[in-house]
Amino acid sequence: MADRGRGRGARGRGRGGPPGSGPPPKREAILDLSKYVNQRVRVKFTGGREVTGVLKGYDQLLNLVMDDVEENVQEPQPHTRKIGLAVLRGPQITILSPVDGSEEIDNPFAQPEE
Repeated sequence: MADRGRGRGARGRGRGGPPGSGPPPKREAILDLSKYVNQRVRVKFTGGREVTGVLKGYDQLLNLVMDDVEENVQEPQPHTRKIGLAVLRGPQITILSPVDGSEEIDNPFAQPEE
């Protein structure tokens, strides 16, 4: 009982696990965005906002640094708003796509109006 409260755990091993196991392996990013650096990309957020700009950098949490950012505002009238350099928070991003090589198509599931 005299040793109670001393030390850091069972048999002095510290934070658990076998001795010498070292730090846990580093987590890799889910997406490899390196091929989109210095290219124009379109980003959509939760809540409906949409921006386009040049991807300058990113991290493993999908936080993005973009330059020449323009927000596509839909209400009250559709227009674009220039923002410039911006940091976009990864947890709020829902869609990320390159601008080059993509085009908008009609909804194939839309019912024709009568």
